[in-house]
Formats: sequence, C-alpha cells, structure tokens
Amino acid sequence: NNEFGFDYLRDNMAWNLADCVQREHNFAIVDEVDSILIDEARTPLIISGPADKATKWYVEFANIATRLIRGEHYEVDEKKRNVGILDPGVTRVEELLEIENLYEAVNTPMIGYLNNALKAKELFKRDRDYVIMNGELLIVDEHTGRVLSGRRYSEGLHQALEAKERVEIKDENQTLATITLQNYFRMYDKLSGMTGTAMTEASEFMQIYKLGVIPIPTNKTMQRKDQSDLVFKTEDAKFEAVATDIMERHRKGQPVLVGTVSVEKSEVLSQALRRKGIPHEVLNAKQHEREAAIIARAGTIGAVTVSTNMAGRGTDIMLGGNPEFMADYELQRQGISPVENAEQYESMWP
Repeated sequence: NNEFGFDYLRDNMAWNLADCVQREHNFAIVDEVDSILIDEARTPLIISGPADKATKWYVEFANIATRLIRGEHYEVDEKKRNVGILDPGVTRVEELLEIENLYEAVNTPMIGYLNNALKAKELFKRDRDYVIMNGELLIVDEHTGRVLSGRRYSEGLHQALEAKERVEIKDENQTLATITLQNYFRMYDKLSGMTGTAMTEASEFMQIYKLGVIPIPTNKTMQRKDQSDLVFKTEDAKFEAVATDIMERHRKGQPVLVGTVSVEKSEVLSQALRRKGIPHEVLNAKQHEREAAIIARAGTIGAVTVSTNMAGRGTDIMLGGNPEFMADYELQRQGISPVENAEQYESMWP
C-alpha cells in the first residue's frame, strides 16, 4: 500500500510523462482493509530531501527543557498533542540563553527549537513512541508495533528527540511531497476490501469512504469466549494478576499469547514472568528480526508469547506450531542450508 502511495507522489514530481509508472485510479481491492483505511488512515507518506545541517541548538534546548517545570513554565495538552510556553517560562528561557527578548525577530527560530524540545520531553516516550537501536532513534508504529525503518519525524522534531536521548543528531530533511493513505485511496473510483474485523468499524467506513460492510458467516461455529473486563486499582496489581493467570495456564500446557500496548509494557510483563520463573518469548519492535520464528512456535504446547500489536491483524498463529517453519529453522540451525546443502537439506526434510 505504501509503495502505491509513493509511486503516486513520485509521478507528481516527474518532469516527463514517460517517467510516470502508475495507472489511473479505477478500482482497488485492499487486504486487511480496516488496518489500512482506518488504523493507518492518517499515516502520512512523505518524500523528503536534504535541508539544513543539524545545529547546536537542539542539544542546547534539550538541556533547557529539563530545567523547565510543567505547569509553572509551560502547559501540556496531551489530547491535542501540543505544548505552550507560559510567561514565566519565557522569562526563564531568556535568562538561560542570556538574551533580552525571545520573541525578537532575530530569535524567532529559537521558538521552534523550544517547542520541539518540550514536545520531545512531554509527549514522546521511549519504548512507546520510539526505540533506540544501535545508537539510532527509530519510530514505532502505534498501530502495528513495528519499527518504521527510514521514517523520521519532520520539522525538527526527530532531531529534538535525538538530542533528548543523547544519540547522534542527523541532518534535517524538508518535505518535498506528502499524502495520507486515506486521501490516496479516496482517489479510486471504486474501492473494496476484506478483513476479519470490519463490523466494529462499519459506521466509519460508511462515513468516510461511503462503503458498506457485509458480514460473512464463519466456516465453523465460533468457539472463542469473550470474558468480562477485570479492573485493578494499580498497574502493578494488574500485571501480577496477569502473570499468575499465565503461570496456571502454562502449567496445563496451554499456549498463551498476551497482547500489550507498547514495547515498554511488554518488557514490564516479561520481568513479572521472569520473577515467576515462566519461560517465554517477547515480540516487540526490538526483536522484529525474530518475528517469524517466534510466531511459528507461539502455538506449541506450553508456549508463552508476550507481544505488542506486531501479533495483531493478519497474523496466523497455528495451534501446535508451524511445523514447516520449525523444521526449516532446525535444519538451518544445524548449518544445513537449502541453498548451500540442497541435497542434504532435501533428504532430511521431514
């Protein structure tokens, strides 16, 4: 889906018609349609190019932000994802920078650095919105839990986060072309799709895309039981109860998949399970390279898998495990490659 959008953007930047690659937007069928058209609808596809070099001011304002007090020097609107500097904050910043007027024309760029530094401090959290891997700050997709390789926040925000985390600050980029997935797919004359979880979003499909939802009965009778919510006074009590429940099911040999909302929460639950001596796997943005192996074994007897949204929509977890993948994994673990040792690999294939 992303590549279709990027092709559209590149076509609009092309100087010659011969360089355009995309056909007319007549008809599209989208798999996992609610994930693309609802969850990721406002995700911007951006083509960017080099802009200004990173400046010293990112580090300077990251340090200043730590010396400002929320509620006294600035206010935060978490719902609107915004911050606002207050008069005492302006005075404090002017003192720290040793300038007379922050809003003087020559100091105008500093207001942007200040706002980004405060946003980085208050609105963006490590292991929830982003992770640090190999000294690089990588964005985590809030819907899929996956690392968005190659993506960077715009307008200096990414550099402000890099300054906050004390990693290498890379040069700024400027946006050359952008479109959201929602606006891209609305260009099609006819649009349809399929998914196993569309009915809950039926009103939104109709309101935004003028698409009706038709439910198709399951091939077999639904066996899943949806239990009522359990509410705890504290998060610690909740995780303790979850870990205890997992321990009981693990002892019975029941495979368990636990969903968490962020990398941070998956690691908190992992610590609770370790304290109880429960062997388990953690699947989050930091272990994305092992995703296929973890999912293949998640349905085996007694397996416990703690995951972010990475094991969400479109993920097939087979009870008993995925035998083909596990056989291939075991053979390659023994150094038997289907490419380099083709005959031996074929002879040992179960």
